[in-house]
Amino acid sequence: MKAEERWQARFRASRMTLPSWARQAPNRSIYRSNATGTWQVYALDRVSGTTRQVTDRPRGAVYAAIDPTGQWIYWFADTEGDEFGSWWRQPFNGGPDEPVAPDVPPGQPGGIALSATGVAAISLASGGAFRIHLVRAGEPATLLYEHAEANWVTDMSLDGSLIAVNHGEYAGFRHPALRVVRHNGDTVGELYDGPGKGVLGLTFAPVMGDRRLLALHERRRRHEPLVWDPVTGEQREIWLKDSGDLAAEWYDDGRGLLILRDDRARSHLHRYDLAGGVLKLIETPHGVIDDATPRPGGHVEYSWSSASHPPVIRSSNDQVVVNSSGPPAPPSVPVEDLDVEGEGGRIHALVSRPEVGTAPYPTIFLLHGGPAAHDRDAFSPEVAAWVDAGFAVVRVNYRGSTGYGSAWRDALRGDVGHTELADVAAVHRCVVERGISDPGRMVLAGSGWGGYLTLLGLGTQPDLWTAGIAAVPLACHQTSYEDEAESLRAYHRALFGGSPDEQPERYAASSPITYVEQVQSPLLILAGENDARCPMRQIEKYVAKLAEHGREHEVYTYDAAASSLLVSERITQIAHQLDFARKHVKLH
Repeated sequence: MKAEERWQARFRASRMTLPSWARQAPNRSIYRSNATGTWQVYALDRVSGTTRQVTDRPRGAVYAAIDPTGQWIYWFADTEGDEFGSWWRQPFNGGPDEPVAPDVPPGQPGGIALSATGVAAISLASGGAFRIHLVRAGEPATLLYEHAEANWVTDMSLDGSLIAVNHGEYAGFRHPALRVVRHNGDTVGELYDGPGKGVLGLTFAPVMGDRRLLALHERRRRHEPLVWDPVTGEQREIWLKDSGDLAAEWYDDGRGLLILRDDRARSHLHRYDLAGGVLKLIETPHGVIDDATPRPGGHVEYSWSSASHPPVIRSSNDQVVVNSSGPPAPPSVPVEDLDVEGEGGRIHALVSRPEVGTAPYPTIFLLHGGPAAHDRDAFSPEVAAWVDAGFAVVRVNYRGSTGYGSAWRDALRGDVGHTELADVAAVHRCVVERGISDPGRMVLAGSGWGGYLTLLGLGTQPDLWTAGIAAVPLACHQTSYEDEAESLRAYHRALFGGSPDEQPERYAASSPITYVEQVQSPLLILAGENDARCPMRQIEKYVAKLAEHGREHEVYTYDAAASSLLVSERITQIAHQLDFARKHVKLH
């Protein structure tokens, strides 16, 4: 198979998310798949083994849920791929679609919680406010919670009596507090650990009448599980000696927790017995677990991949969960770990070397989005495409990334953008000094926050980069704030310590448009015309400045939001990026 056919085959290969199942009907599950070329929602009947496509949205579906009884499948339907719309539902076995809350105005989704008693709680943001509504079929929706600061529903107890809400009233979007309320809005209990220590609600115990709520706290500078009874106030912290950030999920009987530990770009699974406090490692292959869930009977299903192996849905009892359709994705190369000393501490990076050519290689720094995210040893068709093209790929888990504790994640506040790029520059020096990368053939690229860092890096580090590729970037923080979705405004306020009116110097100092005159390298910008995360107007202002100063650039726009759910569109974009890089970076 030729290189171009191989990288395109990775994008076209059928992929699916881990099936989630109805708590009171465990043989009924839903998942998302790109089998049709667009990510859609599917129903899986585990008794008959049959699957059924539920949605057929032109631009795909991102958010979906199944109610605890297994009677209904819910999904979020936006208007133009802009993440602004309403929740809909359909019977599990098929039937007409119906709006969940026809009397609630559309907005940006903040989550949905479902009970076994037919009550739903939906979070939507619009018009400068975040709202949570309670909905019961055939009845008018009631407003449960409303605030100008970000809030979202995390879960509802199985009997529907308690609703868990995360909110930023005290410390903002990045460090939320956790509140449990009743249907009338009365507070049952609240957890707030102070500045810099968020409490994230996860799920109530999957047992009727059980009030215990599983959450994640940051009392020891990383995410760790906590079991909380909001009525009595009793708390139980789950501590592991091993390093890494932790996430957790209930076993179906409420007696144990499945703990997912993310450490140095790899994943590990453990079972924790609540009665005896015994921790047991669950054997999994070396790589990354994107999602995991315990099933009745005690075994665990999980979605796994590594940089060299395409994703699969596995089970700890070695049974097949769902048979994938179509040929599998071609494999790729493994990653190497690279540890670099930086001004803020040790930086962890991942390096993928091409199988053709010799070092020093032409190199692309692919910067992840977020910034509250991180690169891992997971399969990436995008990384594999660049490797096939003869580039070394370097991915940096710069300060601001998750997975390395709260202090590392929060370190960028106060010098947003420049902190991350200082770490990128340190890794740049390292790969050049070690002979991995050719300093005259270096591309800086990324999407979302990575696209923002690309624009900022070309303007503040012009001597380091031969070319830049910025997908759906933030080019001007102030203009973005004026046009973006409510949740992004809340994030901006939390990150910069206020709005642009309150912190104008910080917004300007961290905006790429401030440094556009210093850009020297050719630049490709990709932008979604309906993107509420990286609005077009601020990109157009930046592009106008590039043209005004005679800087070489190209712009590619597409009719979707930040992350296109169409496989064909993703292939087109990657092909455009590869052609741009080849035009400006000499390949031997």
